[in-house]
Amino acid sequence: MDFPAQVNIQKDVTCPICLELLTMPLSLDCGHSFCQACITAKSKESGTHKGGESNCPVCQCKYQFWNLRPNQPLANIVKKVRENMSPQQKKLCQPHGEKLVIFCKEDGKAICQRCAQSVEHHGHQLFFMEKVIKDCQEKLQAALKKLRKEEPKMEEWEADIREEKASWKNHMQTERQRILKGFNEMKAILDSEEKRVLQKLEEDEVNVLDNLVVARDQLARQKQCLRELISAVEHQIWGSSVDTAQDMINVMKRSESWTLKKPNIVSKKLKSTFRIPDLSGMLQVFKELTEVQRYWVDVMLKPVNAISSVAISADKRQVTAVHNLSLKNTFLCDFSAFDILGCQHFSSGKYYWEVDVSEKTAWILGVYSKARNLKRKGGSGFVFDPNVNHPNVYSRYKPQYGYWVIGLQNESEYKVFEESSISDSKVLTLFMPVPPCRVGIFLDCEARMVSFFNVTNHGSLIYKFSNCQFSQTTYPYFNLWNCQRPITLCPPSS
Repeated sequence: MDFPAQVNIQKDVTCPICLELLTMPLSLDCGHSFCQACITAKSKESGTHKGGESNCPVCQCKYQFWNLRPNQPLANIVKKVRENMSPQQKKLCQPHGEKLVIFCKEDGKAICQRCAQSVEHHGHQLFFMEKVIKDCQEKLQAALKKLRKEEPKMEEWEADIREEKASWKNHMQTERQRILKGFNEMKAILDSEEKRVLQKLEEDEVNVLDNLVVARDQLARQKQCLRELISAVEHQIWGSSVDTAQDMINVMKRSESWTLKKPNIVSKKLKSTFRIPDLSGMLQVFKELTEVQRYWVDVMLKPVNAISSVAISADKRQVTAVHNLSLKNTFLCDFSAFDILGCQHFSSGKYYWEVDVSEKTAWILGVYSKARNLKRKGGSGFVFDPNVNHPNVYSRYKPQYGYWVIGLQNESEYKVFEESSISDSKVLTLFMPVPPCRVGIFLDCEARMVSFFNVTNHGSLIYKFSNCQFSQTTYPYFNLWNCQRPITLCPPSS
């Protein structure tokens, strides 16, 4: 028999369990065969030898232990294969041709009985192969048990890694969104700032060009007058009659009084120069506004006095003056007819609202909290004592009277009515680089603080009152003064 054919036959007669030549082969219904000892041990391991079902180790087909049948034809083939095998293939001792039944611990190999009695292995630790195999199997079982105990730990670590990976993905996604949001905010701020600066430059350009047109027209008129005067002088030089003497005198006086006036030329230097904005500062201001906007409350309006000079819209968000007081009495009037409160009142917590004041020439905004040491007027809760001498309208809005407000008068003068230890009111003038069209008011009852934000200028802080001595109840406060343009409360969705 040639070698390749022998190899193929040997593969067919090898036990799939022990990977040795079949010994007393038993076959299953599925056609696979195993050593009697191997399949019996397998069946005992699964409990099948007691009458249950088990699965074929090769194809997993079900079988019963009692249905195993001896395969004599296969046993005969195995016998012939053994006969044609070399001693080495039969795993016999090469020098003696006997079975390897003893294991030499010093040499670490299997030997036969005759080798064990030789001088070569004298004094060596020798053990029967069955015992060595049994000991190895026990150690392998212990090792297998130990290794299998590691599997749950590996799976746990694997789960930890998956969880950590998912966590990092979420973290990176959140960080990515935060970065994109930050840059988008900066882009929005830059776009807004660019628009504002270009608009200011365009306004300057229009003013300059208008002034140049006026200067050109002035010069053209002077030029025309000069030409007419020159022509008159030339005409009168040759006059000699008595009739023309008076005309000559008049032209002479005109020429003597003529003065050429140079037109006003606009300076080439711009009134306002562009400076690179402080992006980090602008972004910080924007973040502060975003933080307080989390406490946005939907404030509604109501008039304070029964006799009022204001009209409130049906949705209670807009108020308009219906009677305009005379400007000459501005500093003699308390403007109480324009008093407006928010429908809501607050005693604790944080609250924020925004007011549209675009196109207005005057207003007062802030909070009112009833003063404890002064008399009430009517039932409105507002205090105004007519017997007190108020030199101007600001005197009414001292914090000691329960007002923490800022205001606008004369279109461009921004004032804050600050606390003062002296009797006269302390009125501060505020510098407003960008006139606000929208003002945000933030009330923090616990911190006793009222802050005002210029939403038009990216939420820059206008002014902040600290250590406010609120009474138990605090109201949003609004006043139109003598301006006909309405005040509008902005809804939170805006």
